[in-house]
Amino acid sequence: MPQTPNPWVTALTQFDAAADRLHLDDALRQMLRSCKRELTVHFPVRLGDGSTTVFRGHRVQHNVVLGPAKGGIRYHPAVDLDEVKAMAMWMTWKCAVAKIPFGGAKGGVAVDPAKLTPQELENLTRRYATEIALLIGPQEDIPAPDMGTDALVMAWIMDTYSMHRGYSVTGVVTGKPLSIGGTLGRQEATGRGIVYIAQEAARYGLTKFDGAKVAVQGFGKVGGVAARLLAAEGCRVVAVSDISGGVYNERGLDVEALHRCTQQGARVVDAPGGDHISNEELLALPVDILVPAAMESQVTGANAPQMRAKMVLEGANGPLTPEADAVLAERGVPVIPDILANAGGLVVSYFEWVQDIQSFFWEEDEINERLRRVMVRAFAEVKSLADERRATLREAATMRGVQRVAEATLVRGIYP
Repeated sequence: MPQTPNPWVTALTQFDAAADRLHLDDALRQMLRSCKRELTVHFPVRLGDGSTTVFRGHRVQHNVVLGPAKGGIRYHPAVDLDEVKAMAMWMTWKCAVAKIPFGGAKGGVAVDPAKLTPQELENLTRRYATEIALLIGPQEDIPAPDMGTDALVMAWIMDTYSMHRGYSVTGVVTGKPLSIGGTLGRQEATGRGIVYIAQEAARYGLTKFDGAKVAVQGFGKVGGVAARLLAAEGCRVVAVSDISGGVYNERGLDVEALHRCTQQGARVVDAPGGDHISNEELLALPVDILVPAAMESQVTGANAPQMRAKMVLEGANGPLTPEADAVLAERGVPVIPDILANAGGLVVSYFEWVQDIQSFFWEEDEINERLRRVMVRAFAEVKSLADERRATLREAATMRGVQRVAEATLVRGIYP
């Protein structure tokens, strides 16, 4: 079996390419290439059968020059330090591209949450939150949900942190339930942002939108929402998948029916309405827009030559390796990178944090309109830089993010 590409190597490769084009000096390059803080914790959790298991978790802050660190928490068996470091770096550039005053962070625990009871999951979360409490805080580092975590996990982290402080601190996490300071529109934010970016890409002539054939790898919190919203806006979603495999119908799928099936516990591969396909087959379908919204490193130099999508819109973080980028760039296939395409969740997380700090909450239509404006502006800036520098959209987005953080670093200077 081929070795999975290291996401940290991918992140560094992308950064180095941007740094070269920006002509960053060695000292500044070293500063931006390094993570500010890397915390690894090993902590015991008592399970329901009376046994105790020691779990490994991480919290990494890559850069906090622009503001408090921001980034999700992932529960997945494959979580390791390199993955978390890569995600934290990508968050730094993502915040800068969207002009959100946060730095980049990420966290995770190596665990399969599906194998834990609800009580065991709560026990693990509260202990992990206690272990990373020395780093997180509303002005220091603000976690959010990621793969394997959700609003309830954020509620447990917020409550644990608040118990340590002796008062409620709603702004310590985002992606919370509405009843404790969450915001309207957060659950759909990443998928909605993908729709806004797809519409802008069509407006700039990179793809079609109305009636566009779309394939979505990953039918979860990002891909599932994106598929439903894209279908509602007039796209023809012809294929979706989850870890079990996918379903394909060239005439278009009933995405809402698929969503109802999966909400009832069914796997996508078991759903009716089309032919069953593998994830590899989905990536090679002849579609107008491919949305890889599952795990990182799904498209590599090995399978990129088989891809027939006219445009790739990254819903996941790091789904394409640099080798895949090179293959698609050579063929002229536009790739809208993760740090631009999936920034909607970050943007609305920022809105949630602002509302918590102000104790004043907005209506959902206002949130969605503010999100649209941020995504449209970010796309226009990245596309303009790509045209000006004759760069790919990933190169331009990374350059834009790195440049903003570099400028802030130079202005602030080095302490002491």
